[in-house]
Amino acid sequence: MNRNTVHARPDQGYVMFVDMNSFFASCEQQMNYYLRGRPVGVCVYTGENGCVIAPSIEAKQRGVKTGMRLREAMQLCPELVPLESRPERYREFHIRIMEVLRRYAEEVIPKSIDEAVMDLRTYKLVYPDLIVLARQIKKDIREQVGEWLRCSIGIAPNAFLAKLGTELQKPDGLVMITPENIDQVLAGLSLTDLPGIGERMAQRLRKGGIHTPLELRHASPYHLRRVCQSIVGLHWHYRLNFAEVDIMDHPYKTMQAMRQISAAQRQRIQSLHDLLVALCMTLERRMVSQKVCCREVAVQFTYTYTRQWHQVIRLPKPVQEGIWLLQAIRQRMEHFVRTHHCEPLINDQLTAMGVSVSDFVPEELVPLSLFEEPLRRQNLLRAVYDIKDRFGPDKLIKAVELSDVQPMKDAIGFGSVKDLHARKT
Repeated sequence: MNRNTVHARPDQGYVMFVDMNSFFASCEQQMNYYLRGRPVGVCVYTGENGCVIAPSIEAKQRGVKTGMRLREAMQLCPELVPLESRPERYREFHIRIMEVLRRYAEEVIPKSIDEAVMDLRTYKLVYPDLIVLARQIKKDIREQVGEWLRCSIGIAPNAFLAKLGTELQKPDGLVMITPENIDQVLAGLSLTDLPGIGERMAQRLRKGGIHTPLELRHASPYHLRRVCQSIVGLHWHYRLNFAEVDIMDHPYKTMQAMRQISAAQRQRIQSLHDLLVALCMTLERRMVSQKVCCREVAVQFTYTYTRQWHQVIRLPKPVQEGIWLLQAIRQRMEHFVRTHHCEPLINDQLTAMGVSVSDFVPEELVPLSLFEEPLRRQNLLRAVYDIKDRFGPDKLIKAVELSDVQPMKDAIGFGSVKDLHARKT
């Protein structure tokens, strides 16, 4: 059933958006009593060139922002406690929170590691007062998952407005947006306060005579489509007038894996080759979990002084295994070096490395071959990752993954969690 529909009316019911506050840092504070009430900064690496990926509520109150260099954050907040991230623990908290939400509604759609939407449009008789329900959910999360975990909840006729509600009160907020109060809510906001509108989009809207969220809401869909030069303008009209276009995730168009490279890591060239292997294997796992193969792979190396090497490689057949991605990338690298008579592309000037795959084909639509057995290979790959999920990622590895040191730390972003839930089903 497609729950994204532009024909929705505000009287058809409401959805609830749950946004966990300072999630990674709050998980750390939940696990360690002595961190509670103290400013905490979760980082992938805690060296002086590390980056704060998740400041706690206390750290935010002292001016520490997501993406801030750890050195700068420590100058701003000397009492900041830097911690290396523990992604597996955050995933465990995420799963437990989803279990709480699913006790109240069948349709719970995780939007990221710290966000989820509950579709309550068919629960009007079950939950006549959604404010009471939201307070109960907050209570359940504190009592059943962790007393230090807080969330902001937005309630609205569609997922976009419900998410907007979570942005209006933080931490521990609760906001309900209705047809009766929406104009009052929008009147106090700027265009860039709306989720999904950055400064560039705001400038485009201003050029079209739209300067405020209220003007955006009341602009005609035809004018918005002209201003945005795409169907995106039409979607903004739908969102601010209660139609649903965001509640369901769309299939992947691309998957990517990338890592920043520290100065110390650059000094060991073999570790950079190992990192390339690890990135390809990460994409293999994600494609296996989504049951797709790719027909295109792209690689990007960033060097000191912002130099880059970027290539897009069209594959001769749909591919799922990381070893084939690696082979295609290495062949392209060798060809480039031979053609341009340059030094090896993997060298001590690398500062970042990324690999992405796209143009996906479902496994079941991959043409069969007379000389290969793709179904057996797919089943074998799935069995490998089932074993990894059950017993640990290091209990079964391919020969190509053998390395003296761990080439790539486990990491988790705030983006899609489709892969995580695909492994749980």
